[in-house]
Amino acid sequence: MNERILVVDDEKAIADLVGIYLTKEGFDVQIAYSGADAAKAILEQEFDLALLDVMLPDIDGFELLRTIRSSHTYPVIMLTARDAQQDKIGGLSLGADDYVVKPFRPLELIARVHAQLRRYTSYGSRAQAAESPTIQLDGLEINRDARSVTVDGSPVRLTPTEYSILLYLVEHRGSVVAVEDLFRAVWNEDFMPGSNNTVMVHIRHLREKIGDDAQKPRFIKNVWGVGYIIE
Repeated sequence: MNERILVVDDEKAIADLVGIYLTKEGFDVQIAYSGADAAKAILEQEFDLALLDVMLPDIDGFELLRTIRSSHTYPVIMLTARDAQQDKIGGLSLGADDYVVKPFRPLELIARVHAQLRRYTSYGSRAQAAESPTIQLDGLEINRDARSVTVDGSPVRLTPTEYSILLYLVEHRGSVVAVEDLFRAVWNEDFMPGSNNTVMVHIRHLREKIGDDAQKPRFIKNVWGVGYIIE
């Protein structure tokens, strides 16, 4: 069964062009030209990824992102004509996985879609040859087969990006993971100016979900000027 992608953009020409490219790649595409139509689709249907335009005339992309993250963990890529850093950080803080600024090259967008879907479908699949699929660490439990995370027995819902960050840090526990290495491993992209902020926002969001106080961390500790470590 082909992956289903929701494309949301009130600029019909852009939405239709993106839809054509995605369809050629073998995806099952649904297009919504308004926030209201998108919200209805999000609530009633299942998707594997969503492309959300930030600037919509009725319900903006951030509100749609909140709706998705209230019950879904599939990847979300935000599309915007604005390159404001606060917009990017705002979207990432709400659980977006990537951010693409218009005008964009369709092939670049398609590459980002594939990258996010690879992460989503392989969510928790690393180190499957390990003796046990479960990692336990001071009340934190990661089950790689079930792709689940619990803290003190309570389930924690993470996005694929958040899960990948946590799993990478846990698999390298005892070693300091440089921000650059973490970004390259999780995002599979070259480290660029601004990438540090992207990592910081996701780490902050991840900490909130696992109940980790940045001032007195239980799990993820900062090594200032270098990166992060789980001991």
